[in-house]
Amino acid sequence: MSFEIKDKELAGRIGKLATKSGTLETPTFFPVINPFRRGDEVPPNKIKEIGFNQLITNAYIIMQRLGKNIDEGGVRELVGFDGVIMTDSGAYQLLMYGRNKVTIDPEEIVEYEKLLNPDIAVIADIPTKDDSSWEEAKESVTETLRRAKLVQPLIRNTDILWVLPIQGGVHYDLVELSAEEAKNIEGYGMYAIGSPVTVLEKYEFWKIVRMVAAAKMILPPDKPVHLFGGGHPLIMPLLVALGVDSFDSASYILYAREGRYITGRGTYRINDLSYLPCECEVCSKYTVKELLEMDKAERTKLIAIHNLHVINRELRIIKESIREGRLWELIEERARSHPSVREAFNEFIKYVGWIEKFDPRYKGRAKGLFLFDATSYFRPELLRHRAYLTKELLKERSEPLKKVVLVPASLNEKPFRNSRIFKEAIKEGIIKPGDAVFFYLPFFNYIPLGLDQTYPYGQFEAPQTPEAELVMNMFRNLSLMISKVISEGGKVLVLSCGKIPWAKESIVKVLERDKVKFREMCK
Repeated sequence: MSFEIKDKELAGRIGKLATKSGTLETPTFFPVINPFRRGDEVPPNKIKEIGFNQLITNAYIIMQRLGKNIDEGGVRELVGFDGVIMTDSGAYQLLMYGRNKVTIDPEEIVEYEKLLNPDIAVIADIPTKDDSSWEEAKESVTETLRRAKLVQPLIRNTDILWVLPIQGGVHYDLVELSAEEAKNIEGYGMYAIGSPVTVLEKYEFWKIVRMVAAAKMILPPDKPVHLFGGGHPLIMPLLVALGVDSFDSASYILYAREGRYITGRGTYRINDLSYLPCECEVCSKYTVKELLEMDKAERTKLIAIHNLHVINRELRIIKESIREGRLWELIEERARSHPSVREAFNEFIKYVGWIEKFDPRYKGRAKGLFLFDATSYFRPELLRHRAYLTKELLKERSEPLKKVVLVPASLNEKPFRNSRIFKEAIKEGIIKPGDAVFFYLPFFNYIPLGLDQTYPYGQFEAPQTPEAELVMNMFRNLSLMISKVISEGGKVLVLSCGKIPWAKESIVKVLERDKVKFREMCK
């Protein structure tokens, strides 16, 4: 087994996860199936036809039903699937029914999973409920780690990829503790972040962001990370951007049984819809009325097929966004689709300093940036830009800047050195040889003349009328720069332009101070 990263964007990646039965391209999704429930389920061959060459099933349920009466073909023959198969150990049953009703021996279930012979298998962890006290959560972390060490001799020398779950739930210090201990336990080729199901059901997505970030900031970046129960496309782009490589869920069928229809913008009850906003094989063939008139089992199966198509489509969109360097823009788009996703995005922004370390500086097929509003201010590209300028501003110089000219940047004239204002200032002698020229504009705050032709300063699109918050951020940064120049004995000239919203003379005068001069260029 091996994991090779092929492309990166933010902390997300497209990878190749090699198993004994085939190679999976990540990020990917494992549909959950119950091998003993056939009535309204989507059959494995249909799951594969939709685009999923992998699925996950429950070793505990199989053991309860069949014991050791397993054919030589193991779980593959049992479920009738020739793709990659992952087995869970029954942690979901523990989470739902409690340890007083469900007992899973960690060594017994590992031996049983070896008998089933899947490609990927999860050890018997103790999940952390979202309403667990700190002490209860600590016990689930401690016991899961103990079990991980206990079964080490049993998982050695197998061709199964073993998964070590990270527990702690919404107690993020315990998630960090779990990840710190887990990374030092040998024998595991994959990690999984456990227990988000009930939090996801409540749409408390921001908690999942914090949980994933707490684990990912500690776990080794060269191993894949799975998220249990992450079955809604609404939150997938954010979690992929944090470094989640795979998901699993039974949401597609559980929702379908309740008549719930998944979209990229949320979930709807089928009887609340007038139209089916999708072009999949189900939605292009049937109407809402026709689905409602069907037998429930048939309707459930068809809605489940639709739900799988939506999940698959979202994963393909995410991968293309990674490849093109537009994952941040996809997240911004999704953050406007539901208040809970916007709240999760606000939490995500808190980790942008860490995310920037993984975000590639340049991609072979670099695309221009789309900057929308104040959330775009936190893009890693802009974070790097501002860090560079701060470093340049604060560094010691043998000769301090004697004169700085701040020129308003016109978004319609890129590179900015070709702008009418800059050329006129040169022609009229306002800007002289030796002057340090900076173009000022929202999002970037200010750009040195020497960089205006480099990426991404000439390759971006932004609104002509930016939010007040962005303009104030720009002025705060300009004020710091001006203070530094003046403290070193330099002079500052600020050019204004009434035709540029953030460069009107009345606005620019907020920078008024000793030795700062102003000149209007657009009268």
